Amino acid sequence: MIASTHALRKTFGRFHALNGVDLSIPEGSVFALVGTNGAGKTTTIQLLLNMIVPSQGNATVLGVDSRRLTPAEWSQIGYVSENQQMPPQMTVSSYIRYLRPFYPSWDQSLESSILQQLNLPPKRKIKDLSHGMRIKMALACALPFRPKLLVLDEPFSGLDPLVREEFMYGLLRRSDQTTVLISSHELSEIDGLATHLAILDRGKLVCQQTIGAFKARVREVCITMDTMPDSLPAMPRTWIEAHREGTKLIFIEANYSEKQLEAQISSIFPGVQQIEVHEVSLRSAVTSLLRSARGANA
Repeated sequence: MIASTHALRKTFGRFHALNGVDLSIPEGSVFALVGTNGAGKTTTIQLLLNMIVPSQGNATVLGVDSRRLTPAEWSQIGYVSENQQMPPQMTVSSYIRYLRPFYPSWDQSLESSILQQLNLPPKRKIKDLSHGMRIKMALACALPFRPKLLVLDEPFSGLDPLVREEFMYGLLRRSDQTTVLISSHELSEIDGLATHLAILDRGKLVCQQTIGAFKARVREVCITMDTMPDSLPAMPRTWIEAHREGTKLIFIEANYSEKQLEAQISSIFPGVQQIEVHEVSLRSAVTSLLRSARGANA
């Protein structure tokens, strides 16, 4: 694993920002850390990068405890944030020129290619760049040294669709052999980009899987019955958001198995006429699991 956490906790006074989070980020993955605002995504990243210290537990990056990261490890970590701080009076070219000596693996030909592809104006001062251009600038600073780990903390926030598409295109083209950790609350933005997914909610880890396994486990199910009972019987906990529409019962199955589902339906509802199973979008799957997790913890 290129990065991991074990029983990671962080409190700010009485507020529990993270509560025992265990993450395993495989090398070569595009690992999406998702959840609503305030779920603990940025806190997790800050703990991984030793920006803040944990209250309990530990984090490991590139095989090193995050609290003991040295310049050797930092030279292999790229970081892009929606609130990236860069010297406002420096121009695009002068700031990149300033950064080069800090990274032994800096590739100037790759730098030139990225600047051209992202259409960054080399002579413009950073303070005069738009929000979208500053995000692209941060990406241009994080990729030329070919980091082993690239951390993107809410990089799409406030970007218009065209800039977002350019950002993702640039990232996909330039992130070969780089593990990407990306946090976002906009699920449509990481669909098709991420290979792995971890869902955080209120500081707790809801689930962690490959995107393929996660999408395969969540289905919308529609059961058509001869007659709908006046009150619904007890149903499996993995059937979430169940509701009736006439003689139909519709729910999200959070742990889909065709054989198991058919057996459960036959046992609970013997008068079934038809069973329909549909794939759901990544956004719908995640939000359904989040609502279910909150209901279980209420």
